[in-house]
Amino acid sequence: MAKRLLKDMAYARSGDKGDVCNIGLLAFDEAKYRVIRREVTPERVKQHFRGMVKGDVVIYSVPNLNALEVVLHKALEGGATRTLRFDQTGKSMATALLRMEVEADD
Repeated sequence: MAKRLLKDMAYARSGDKGDVCNIGLLAFDEAKYRVIRREVTPERVKQHFRGMVKGDVVIYSVPNLNALEVVLHKALEGGATRTLRFDQTGKSMATALLRMEVEADD
């Protein structure tokens, strides 16, 4: 097993609903989906964002698309109309998640 970045295994897209950021993580293929499903856990995602996500992290599997839906609660400091964050709607959160390291076969 070797450490790899999620960006080498998946595409990602993010958006917001108030103070909730959702990230769609779509694996390049089924083998990479199995790795992502195993390695991308709520605990690891919350640790990856180190204090940016104040609420729960919930992950839903979408196996027919080889994807995960990652939902970050209390992640946008109140949401687009309440925050002074540079990225009010969480569009950069997908790119940030793709920088997470996972253990994968070479």
